[in-house]
Amino acid sequence: MLRHRLAPALILPLTLGALTLGAAQAQSGTQPTELRLGVFPNVTHAAGLVGVQRGIFQKELGGVKLVVKEFANGSQINEAFAAGAIDAAYVGPGPAMNAFMRGVPIKVYAGAANAGAVLVARKDSGVRNVKALSGKKVAVPTRGSTQDISLRHLLHENGLKATDEGGTVSIVPIDPANMPAAFAARQVDAALVQEPWGAVMESQGAKLIVNEKGIWANGNYTTTVLVVNTTYASKYPTALRGLLRGHLTAIDFIKRSNAGAQKAVAEQIYSFTGKRPNTNELFRALARTKVTWDINLSTLGEYAQLNKEAGFARDVPDLGRFVDLSVIRGLAK
Repeated sequence: MLRHRLAPALILPLTLGALTLGAAQAQSGTQPTELRLGVFPNVTHAAGLVGVQRGIFQKELGGVKLVVKEFANGSQINEAFAAGAIDAAYVGPGPAMNAFMRGVPIKVYAGAANAGAVLVARKDSGVRNVKALSGKKVAVPTRGSTQDISLRHLLHENGLKATDEGGTVSIVPIDPANMPAAFAARQVDAALVQEPWGAVMESQGAKLIVNEKGIWANGNYTTTVLVVNTTYASKYPTALRGLLRGHLTAIDFIKRSNAGAQKAVAEQIYSFTGKRPNTNELFRALARTKVTWDINLSTLGEYAQLNKEAGFARDVPDLGRFVDLSVIRGLAK
């Protein structure tokens, strides 16, 4: 085997050249082999579901392979980020804030949805308003979720507390896709849940107690954000921009084609859960959800206070470090 040796005088220039090339690649953003994206089977994650199902993300990522991972709640997302198992995810602001304040290296790069969550009760539960939840069991996706925090705020506004706060309302964590079965089995009396599962339970006879506007701030509050591992984002800015372009394209598609969005969301939810919401359920769910990349930072700040009020954080995050919309604002122009 022939071995080519470099003349000593050439070693230093070539080494410097390699370092210069490496620095230039790092500055422009080298491409990763993949982007691992977490998403829930919920209408509040419609941008993610549509972007995956219609191949929008993969098209924008080009040679970067999209690896989709389905999750049921924010606690699972936080565990995955902490373990380095995912690079980006659609998740509620509550779990994202808590992970950020625990030192998990994530940042919000876009909003994804406002509102899109409702409080429903079993028809035979006797619950007709929030005050009637005293002594009842209420399902939320997981402890510390956006819906858990919202429920506790609603309870406090109505003079009630959860049992773990010394009150009379039992909060029960159940994955949203499993809540209709829990209602049918009378395991819980009510649920504060993201769409389409509220609409699904309504179609099965549940009563709407508080709609998406009554949950908080007349519906002008963020229920889903798109977060990215900060190391991944800084190392691979081209992939970050591809993800965000896909996010914008998916949102635009949802706004332009309600029927197309329903089809894509139904297909992706079915692929995740084996359960397919019908057209009426999806129409109602999408009508209650505002899909948007923007974030109202003032209401997000209020939400951070609710998170603290609920006891899931000792403080509120620095939104200037937690949220960075500069990239997506530039792409949205």
